[in-house]
Amino acid sequence: VQLQASGGGLVQAGGSLRLSCVGSGSIYRIYVMTWYRQPPGKQRELVASITRSGTPNYADSVEGRFTISRDNAKNTVYLQMNNLKPEDTAVYYCNADVSSGAGYSAYWGQGTQVTVSS
Repeated sequence: VQLQASGGGLVQAGGSLRLSCVGSGSIYRIYVMTWYRQPPGKQRELVASITRSGTPNYADSVEGRFTISRDNAKNTVYLQMNNLKPEDTAVYYCNADVSSGAGYSAYWGQGTQVTVSS
């Protein structure tokens, strides 16, 4: 199983980006999908998560600005980020709880850099 994240980049404050994370391999079912981020010099933190049925959960710092969604048929999770702030600058990672041919485990994507300039 592999998770491939994409969509990061450089954007000015107030701008928007949309991140995607696609799962591939011998996947039977993906359960909770989560976006984390790691700002420079800081620990990794949870940004948003979504259950298989579509129930989202957000960190207070992104509530109202970010929207997480998923497409179960495509094994994909999205993170729409609006009104970006310099403090959103970080490497963003996706994580998924996956049932696959290898059993049940959590997997990480490789990370995608988001840089917000002031």
